[in-house]
Formats: sequence, C-alpha cells, structure tokens
Amino acid sequence: MLKAAIIPVTPFQQNCALLWDEESLRGSVIDPGGEVERILAAIDELKITVESILLTHGHMDHAGGAAELKEALPGAPPVIGPDRRDAFLLGGLEEQAAKYGMQARNLVPDQWLVEGDTVAIGGEEFGVLHCPGHTPGHVAFVQTRLRVAVVGDVLFRGSVGRTDFAYGDQEALLAAIHGKLLPLGDDIAFLCGHGPGSSFGQERRSNPFLRS
Repeated sequence: MLKAAIIPVTPFQQNCALLWDEESLRGSVIDPGGEVERILAAIDELKITVESILLTHGHMDHAGGAAELKEALPGAPPVIGPDRRDAFLLGGLEEQAAKYGMQARNLVPDQWLVEGDTVAIGGEEFGVLHCPGHTPGHVAFVQTRLRVAVVGDVLFRGSVGRTDFAYGDQEALLAAIHGKLLPLGDDIAFLCGHGPGSSFGQERRSNPFLRS
C-alpha cells in the first residue's frame, strides 16, 4: 500500500511529495524544490529509504533542491526526469532562483524520461506521460491500477498550469489534459504542484479552464 506525505516548500509553497510503500518503507521524493533540511527531517521522521528523486519539470520551485537532496541522502539516489526538453531550465536553476533572491543548484539528472517509460515508486510502476505546455519537457506520473497520478503544474484544483512564459504553450497544455489525463478516468485522484489535490472527474466537471 502506497502512502503519501506533502511538504510545501519555498515561498511558492510547492508540494514536494513523499510516496512510499507502507510495509517496506521504500519510496521516492517528487519535486524537491528547496528547503532540503525540512524534506530530510520528514524522511527521517517517517523512516523512509529514498530510492529515487523524481522531477516533473525544470522550474526551480520543483527542482531547485534536487542536487543537494541527492548528496544528503544515503546512497545518493538517482535524480530521474523530466523529459530532456527541460534541460535548458535545469541548466539555469541558479539563474532562476537568483531572480527571487533564492538559491538553487544547476542539475543534469541521472536519467531523462520520455513518454512510455515507467518509474518505480515504492515497488509500484508508474507510467510516464509527456504533458508539455507549462514547460516543454513536463511529465506526469500515473498508476492506473491504484487510480492515482502526480501531475506537477499541468492541472490544479480549479486551474491549470501557467503558459505565459516565452516557452509556454496553452494549446499543448490543454491538449495534454484533454487527450492524456482526463481519458484515464474520472476516479483518478491526483497530487499537483501547488495547493490541494483533486480528481480528474472533479476537474472535468467544474474546472473553468477545461470548459470548451
């Protein structure tokens, strides 16, 4: 059985997620954007063995603490994801953070992801979906048997990801939501990058950004 804990980090209150198997206490950290000491404290309190650090995309509030966290954890677990099309963002994490008076370290992940890959979280295989628009290389992680997904900044309760960046693409974002996420089923619950989670059905019915 997978368990989840959310640690909001940085002034952006980004949802760093811990997902782990209740029996083995092995799991993953998803999107450690910063405040690594708080993340480490939660891992220690829960007695989790971290096997991987997963990134949905390359913004500093999601990836800014990944390099530091990897070095601090036993065994230096691999950093996995996102899609290679976010390489320019991960290579500019320090510059991104400096604009907000914050600190981050540039990063090259141990493994890039592409659509159709799978990642193991607590012994469960999650499928990888490429969901661009917020960033070019954004990915989501989906476990259809457990009816759960981690969608980063693609979809929120009552909103969708920003696309007002030079590299943003609202058409691509909405196409990914309507073409890849919602068809998986109304009963799939999701964790998102900011704020409370929801379900695909709830957002299909009530999210004003998804109305045709």
